[in-house]
Amino acid sequence: MTSIYQLSASELAKKIKSKEISSRELTQTYIDRIEKYDESINAVVVRIFDKALEDASKADKALENGEYWGPLHGLPMTIKESYKIKDTNATWGNEAYRNNMANSDGLAVQRFKNAGAHFLGKTNVPLDLADFQSYNTIYGQTNNPWDITKIPGGSSGGSAAALAAGFTGLEAGSDIGGSIRNPAHYCGVYGHKPTHAIIPSTGHELVPNVPEPDLSVCGPLARSAE
Repeated sequence: MTSIYQLSASELAKKIKSKEISSRELTQTYIDRIEKYDESINAVVVRIFDKALEDASKADKALENGEYWGPLHGLPMTIKESYKIKDTNATWGNEAYRNNMANSDGLAVQRFKNAGAHFLGKTNVPLDLADFQSYNTIYGQTNNPWDITKIPGGSSGGSAAALAAGFTGLEAGSDIGGSIRNPAHYCGVYGHKPTHAIIPSTGHELVPNVPEPDLSVCGPLARSAE
């Protein structure tokens, strides 16, 4: 029998909608796995568990009241550290931005929330998102869940590692030259680089009002392409 944390995001969303599992139960399952196994992997480096449980309870109550927020209603997820979530730091692994706290959600985060999702936390990156591993001096090294003596790839290495470890069913990373695809390959999960500019990168920038790099995209990682 497939464990709940091994299911795809779409399967989990269907189970929440049908009330086969509650959003809070699923959120707590992920939190328990992160707290039990992430010490050796170090994938989820920014944790907002209390807020996640609060949001999950709101999602469950909404369903009880006949409200349905969208295709990701009640789904807990994680996201790359470089994305802005209100009241969390977005450092890109750069010591100069250690205390760079976001005062609002980025556009991608807003869109996930508008579709009904909520966030468990954020996942590790290399310095300035510029390496095929995931180490920085703020959060340390992320290891591959399949073999913790190996790297998970990068720069969305924490994203792929979190999925492979069953800490989340859905993630968002970013990619110029392989930063989604490379760690997805290293960790055996699905990663997709979308068409350039199809997903606005507002809220995925270290310094505001800097032109977006050529070929840089925001895109999904998941346990499957379903």
